[in-house]
Amino acid sequence: MTIQLKRCGWCGDDPLYQRYHDEEWGVPIFDDQKLFEFLILEGAQAGLSWITILRKRQNYLQAFDRLEPTKVALYDATQIAKLLQDKGIVRNKLKVYSAVSNAQRYLEIVETHGSFSDYLWRFVDGQPVINAFKTLEDVPVSTEQSNQMAKVLKKDGFKFVGTTICYAFMQATGMVNDHITDCHRYNACQ
Repeated sequence: MTIQLKRCGWCGDDPLYQRYHDEEWGVPIFDDQKLFEFLILEGAQAGLSWITILRKRQNYLQAFDRLEPTKVALYDATQIAKLLQDKGIVRNKLKVYSAVSNAQRYLEIVETHGSFSDYLWRFVDGQPVINAFKTLEDVPVSTEQSNQMAKVLKKDGFKFVGTTICYAFMQATGMVNDHITDCHRYNACQ
């Protein structure tokens, strides 16, 4: 008899989604490069489902030089045109341009603040917010912290960083623990 793990319902039965849920989602990330990766992927997801982006993640990493900000920030019109032809990513012109622009903003933030991680984690006072939601319906799509993050990121020139995108980013990178309380990952992500 196989014991079925209790998971947050959003990951369904898809093995890729379940692996992402079980291994990454909600685990606190403090690595600047990884935070940048998630910021770009969350922005690419705007208007789409996360599973769409998750399925394209490896393509993004390949197409965008492992999403290394120092490389992406230097992309020129030729490289952008090539990206817009790449069927492995979301070929939305605004999203592709925003990835380049956001890499440039990232470099400015690191120069000014010393760390992209410190810049972002300040919105939760450097510690994950541990929520205790019992159902998916209880989980908000934005919070005061994501509102503040979106406001500051926009002020600093970032694109595709609305409050809902910022909250999804906070969930993915473990700034908030929004695993439902009976999910097998809830305690592990505290």
